[in-house]
Amino acid sequence: MATAMKLHWSPKSPYVRKVMVCAHELGLLPRLELVRSVAAMRTPNPALMMDNPLSKIPTLVREDGSALFDSAVICEYLNALAGGSLFPPQGEARWQALRWHALGDGLLDALILWRNEREREVPLQALLDAFELKTRASLQMLEREAAALREAPFSIGQLTLGCALGYLDYRFDALGWRGAAPALAGWFETLLARPSFAATEPAEG
Repeated sequence: MATAMKLHWSPKSPYVRKVMVCAHELGLLPRLELVRSVAAMRTPNPALMMDNPLSKIPTLVREDGSALFDSAVICEYLNALAGGSLFPPQGEARWQALRWHALGDGLLDALILWRNEREREVPLQALLDAFELKTRASLQMLEREAAALREAPFSIGQLTLGCALGYLDYRFDALGWRGAAPALAGWFETLLARPSFAATEPAEG
């Protein structure tokens, strides 16, 4: 049996969820040793920093002891390791998948900054408004592309967007995004039915 890889992990991180969904889809879950790691912005984690000086999750430590940072890099590595098809190799399918991947990651970045700002003692309203505007604009674009998301082969693009929408449910339930994007919401429900998404719902702990 192959030596386990170590994944610095949290049940709440949408970026960790990306990696976990990839691992489920690619059949690599048995090769991952999950290490619960706290990565708070204001309190760097010394144990995590031994593998990632940025003190960020997810961080994957490979069998040879070398570490990979960032969910995008880790997901591409796992796909290559398994000979998967989450990253189309060429053509328009590749650019579409990478475009959706970038949009999903960018939306997650904005949502996390939005959450951090709203939890400050005195949030800056201009920032809150800007993050909400970007989020709603992203949802409008994805609503227009819901049919394309449904018809395209499942890839890192749909996977990442699904994690971003899941984070909206988890941290921004009051936004009521489904009402503003019903076609996107319908597509998202089909995604939630996949075992990889059902098994990686964010949770406190």
